[in-house]
Amino acid sequence: MTSTERQAGLPQSLLLLLGSCLPVLGAVLLAPVLPRMQAHFADTPGAEVLVPISLTIPALVIALLAPFAGVIADRLGRKPLLLASMLLYAACGLLPLWLDSLAGIVASRAGLGLAEAGIMTCCTTLMGDYYQGARRERLFALQMVATSLSAAVFIALGGALGQDDWRVPFVLYASGLLFLPLMAALLWEPQAGSVDVQPSNTERFPWSALLPLYGLTVLAGISLFIVPVQAGFLLTLLHVDSPQQIGMTMGANQLGVLAGALSFRLLGGLRRQNLLLIAFATAGAGGLLMAEAGNHALVIIAVLVNGLGIGLMLPTLITWVMSQVSFAQRGRATGGFTAALFAGEFISPLVVLGLNGGAVSELPSALALVAIAQLVLAVACLALPWLFRPLASTAPSIS
Repeated sequence: MTSTERQAGLPQSLLLLLGSCLPVLGAVLLAPVLPRMQAHFADTPGAEVLVPISLTIPALVIALLAPFAGVIADRLGRKPLLLASMLLYAACGLLPLWLDSLAGIVASRAGLGLAEAGIMTCCTTLMGDYYQGARRERLFALQMVATSLSAAVFIALGGALGQDDWRVPFVLYASGLLFLPLMAALLWEPQAGSVDVQPSNTERFPWSALLPLYGLTVLAGISLFIVPVQAGFLLTLLHVDSPQQIGMTMGANQLGVLAGALSFRLLGGLRRQNLLLIAFATAGAGGLLMAEAGNHALVIIAVLVNGLGIGLMLPTLITWVMSQVSFAQRGRATGGFTAALFAGEFISPLVVLGLNGGAVSELPSALALVAIAQLVLAVACLALPWLFRPLASTAPSIS
């Protein structure tokens, strides 16, 4: 059976959604065991820097290399790159089980980021290839739901598995070996003629249309990591230090992200610039509530509101990016989106650090400044259609 005769169904949707969750594993799995890693490598020079870097370096590598993964996906194919990335994911993910060198662990985590760049880019691109119209938009919204839920699950798993030995959570990277044969059997390489109009050889990549969207995606990535990174510090200012209470707060934020992603389909009749206005305004309102919250209950409400905006923001951006490109450009466009998102996630703590000067007591003021910037950006999103007007004759229409 050729690719033009095949129709993607539930098995393909599940594989691509679950595959999209694997890069999240790299971002959050180690967070609960970082203190134990720090203690284990206490005698290693530079451990106070290298241990936190082991958590964040995959996101940095994804930000740097995802565009190249997109180019490879367009030129050599989505499926070959995805399968190779899954194999590399399992190999680099499992290596810390046996490595005794902290520098070696950091290097393996960098390799993991390389694999995650390929996985995230290919899974998102294949969603765009296999599905069209409302089905595609629904799947992108579900992608946000799946990654949000998986983040909460992976944090809990990392803490539970690392209770006695900080190395045990790395076992979860064996999931790459489980997905590899399933993806090899159930996914196929799409052809341009089966999903899109065949592009011309002279077709130019629409940088002018995509750069504003990539810029917004960086800002969305910054917004996405505000609560996971900063909520614990904010709660300490309110004399809340119970892991259970902090976990409840993180769960409320993820619940908000879930509801926001689901609302993307309910608000599908609105223009995309209006969806982004609502998304950034809601996230900003939640941020202001966080900055002004005087007790734990108000913080929970604030992060829930903030999550609603984040959950609506990302599916709106990826569907807008996909609407700007043809089949032959989809990998590069997705790679750029992935790079922008993870770049924002990586610099999010640095932005807050720059605003509060490293003083936790100034965190509410920093969060208020971020929230005000989000509210201003919400209004600015209304100007997006004017940025696309010069491209009206060559680019797909913006709804």
